[in-house]
Amino acid sequence: MDRLTPPEPGRPVGSPCSNVCRIDPASGWCLGCRRSIDEIAAWSTLDDAARRRIWLQLPGRVLPAPDARPGDPR
Repeated sequence: MDRLTPPEPGRPVGSPCSNVCRIDPASGWCLGCRRSIDEIAAWSTLDDAARRRIWLQLPGRVLPAPDARPGDPR
């Protein structure tokens, strides 16, 4: 399973966290999982349907190239 592919229907929906946990200031998304800080904060209280809706958005969230992010050592 690709890191940003949502779990199959009918299966529990786990977190997409990849332990990178840094918010890109331009997009507002985490550089590791592409969730917003609000989505990350609410994750533990969301039901599987809401989690799946977020998962389905993640592949379309394009982050700036590493050399375009100020302060990114990569």
